[in-house]
Order: sequence, then structure tokens, then C-alpha cells
Amino acid sequence: MGNLMKTEWYKLRKDRSFRFLTWILIGIAVLFPLLEFDNGSSGLPTVKAYYLDNVLGVHANIVKLLPSILAGFFISSEYSMGTMKSIASSGNSRLRIYFAKLMIFSIGTIIISLILPIVMTGVSSIYFGFQDMPEWTFYLQTTGLIILYGAAFASIMAVFSILFTDSGKTIGFLLMFFIFVDWPLQVLAARVPFFEPILNHSIFKLVYDIIIVNRLESSDVLSLVVVPIVTFIAFGVIGSFIFQRKEIK
Repeated sequence: MGNLMKTEWYKLRKDRSFRFLTWILIGIAVLFPLLEFDNGSSGLPTVKAYYLDNVLGVHANIVKLLPSILAGFFISSEYSMGTMKSIASSGNSRLRIYFAKLMIFSIGTIIISLILPIVMTGVSSIYFGFQDMPEWTFYLQTTGLIILYGAAFASIMAVFSILFTDSGKTIGFLLMFFIFVDWPLQVLAARVPFFEPILNHSIFKLVYDIIIVNRLESSDVLSLVVVPIVTFIAFGVIGSFIFQRKEIK
């Protein structure tokens, strides 16, 4: 398992899509706060306000959409290139292969998801001053939850990546799925009463509550933490089950 993890980590570091997404996000994190200097009438925002509005305000889309591109190239493309067949015939069990790839892909997703909260917050504090920073407890809570939800969404992406086995189809489907999934789920919850609590306790709904974690009751915070962990385990098991029975050409 250790050698598999090292191999997957090496492939992630060399993956062009991962590098591209990482550098694009770093560039956005460094340059985007400069736009606040053009808004002279209202003055510069505090770092705390900027973190809430411009970092956490968009994090749900970052954690759902950009890793979908990485999933297509890091997982699905290995089928079309024949790499997956070589890995499967290497003597390692498919269970180990799948979980090694899932763990490293999840790490890649987490790295992508944390660039804005870490880099943009640091850069904005340099630009705007350190007087009014986010509370450390709130900052650590939100970044910790972003890690959990990044891994949870990664487990879902991994399942579809091994189903489609084509990078273009995987990226197209995942982007469309995560862009439009909220609306049909809300409609279904409104028309099917027993589905509403399921939606309210799913990562698709709870990911938007990260920004208000400091205003939630302890029971709600517990759900916010437990649900992504359960989701990661559940979809990890589902993905490994599919991968073990899938024909690899």
C-alpha cells in the first residue's frame, strides 16, 4: 500500500491539470484582492469581511467544480492510456489500488480547496492590514470543514471517474452534475416529504453551512462534521466495489 501511495503521489505532483489548477488559483488568490484598491469610495474591506464574502462565499463552487477537472485527468485518463490495465496487473489487489488512488486524489482535491482560504487570506491581510483578522477558532473550524468536504466530494467524483473511464465524459458529466444538482434535489425534497431530511443532512446542503458554523448549535456542528466523513466512507466502499468488478481493457 505504501508503494502504491508513493506512486500515486508522484503522479499527482506531475499531473499537468493539478499544476494548472494550483497555479491558476494561486494567481487568483494573489491578484484578485487588488481589485479592492479600485473601489476607493467604500475603502478597503477588513480581512475578516473579505474572508467571509470573497473566500468562503465561493468555496462551495471551488470544492465541487475544479476537482472535477482533476478527476477526469488523474483517474479517468488512465483507462484510455492503458495505465490502469498495467496497474491492475501489477500484483496488487484492486482494493488497495482503488483506495490508494482515492486517498491521493482526495489530497489533491483538498490542496485545491485550501488555496483560497490560506493564500488569499494571507495576501489580503498584507494588502488590507492585520487589524481585523478572522477569529482563529472560526478560521480553523472553516478550513477543517473544507478539508472534510473536499474529501467527501472527491469520493463521489472518483466513483463517476471509474464508471465513465474517459476524461472528457467524466469532466463534462461532473461539471454538469455539480452545477445543476442542487435544483432537482430541492424540487424532489419539496414534493417528497421524507426526502427533505435526507437532503438537509447531505453534503450537497451542508457544504453551504460552513460559512455559518460559528452560529450553529452543537448538534448541527456535529452533523456538519460527521456527514462528510460518512459520505467519504460510503462512496469509498461503493467505488471499490465497482472497481473490483469492472473490466479493465
